[in-house]
Amino acid sequence: MTLASFTPGMPGTPDTPDAPATPTQAAPSQASGAARPYDALVIGGGVMGCSTALHLARGGMRVALVERGTLCREASGVNAGTLTLHMTRAALIPYAMRAWQMWMDAEKWLGMGVLATQAPGLTLAFTEGECELLTLRAQARRAQGAPIEIITPERARQIEPGLHPGLLMAGYCEIDGYASAYLTGRAMAHALKNAGVDVFQNSPVEVIESGDAGHIVHFDGEQSPLHGRRIVLAGGVWIENLLAMMGIHIPIKVLINQLIVTERLRPVMHSVLSVANGLLSLKQFANGTVLIGGGWQGDGNREQGGLEARPQNLVGNMRLAAYAVPALAEGRIARVWLGLEAETADALPLIGDVPGVAHAYVVGSAHSGYTSGPFMGRIMAQHILGQPPDLPLFNPARLLGMPMPGA
Repeated sequence: MTLASFTPGMPGTPDTPDAPATPTQAAPSQASGAARPYDALVIGGGVMGCSTALHLARGGMRVALVERGTLCREASGVNAGTLTLHMTRAALIPYAMRAWQMWMDAEKWLGMGVLATQAPGLTLAFTEGECELLTLRAQARRAQGAPIEIITPERARQIEPGLHPGLLMAGYCEIDGYASAYLTGRAMAHALKNAGVDVFQNSPVEVIESGDAGHIVHFDGEQSPLHGRRIVLAGGVWIENLLAMMGIHIPIKVLINQLIVTERLRPVMHSVLSVANGLLSLKQFANGTVLIGGGWQGDGNREQGGLEARPQNLVGNMRLAAYAVPALAEGRIARVWLGLEAETADALPLIGDVPGVAHAYVVGSAHSGYTSGPFMGRIMAQHILGQPPDLPLFNPARLLGMPMPGA
């Protein structure tokens, strides 16, 4: 089956990147937090929650990490793993650049790698409108420190010979690459265990009680509550629900990204590609498979678990990918899956104190959050530990009363 004749529902093959493996770390006794309050409870086991918990523990705190499913199995383990500045909001460029280095050095601070790979990054423009958009975005990101330059089609084809001959302009950045997102949970679990963090998986939070003595997290069923002097909400697309448990209302938009992986192909690309007007990313792994992520979205309701691919949007994504790199038209589709992404009303993250709730914090809801996630977790932990953050936080109070555009 080729990109041009794709039919949804085709099963995967053993040669393709699989879904993230369930971390092998066993959850501690559910009663372990009852005798003595934790210094911090972190709710949400994605990249930002894991990074926050890890840095808090390394800062001397006794930490529990609570995850509704398994570590990094929601957005953090099923995204495209792209580590690009081309698709990062201009204001977040300094954060993404520091996080990019953390990903490249994952073995040093996690003790286990995630196959982070540095590669050149190109954003492609095929129309005059895309050229204008690419130029404006490159200028804004360059003003924030991103080493992005506009290059000619001829130079772009020197970097990536297989590009479509209709290319008019490209943006180039040497700080680019990708990680294998499906390995993220395994690496984070390894680091958390070594840091002494108690990890509670498959533990959806039902109620949060907050008071002078701290916070108590209640679960459904027989699982015992956990008590912490501090609490960090890092639940990704569920942050809106967690904040509502504290009486705080900040709307969060949920994006349903569609991801496609092909069967093995001969080498057709060695850079990370994106299309200026489509937010579509393309990359080929060492085993020959090509990952096509983002672009036109899927459908469904995250609360009901009814996420579905949109066949017409998948076709659009695949046709755009095959237009950008014509050799992809011969590729066979192996698997399709969906990944969630959260975004606030101003498209900037929540990193800081929960408004009006003592010793409560929130980190997350950042567009391209996987790219910047490790660093955002680190500065959240620095703030909680009383240390000056390496870069400024994003005060959640700014979003109180701000409606979601288009709502």
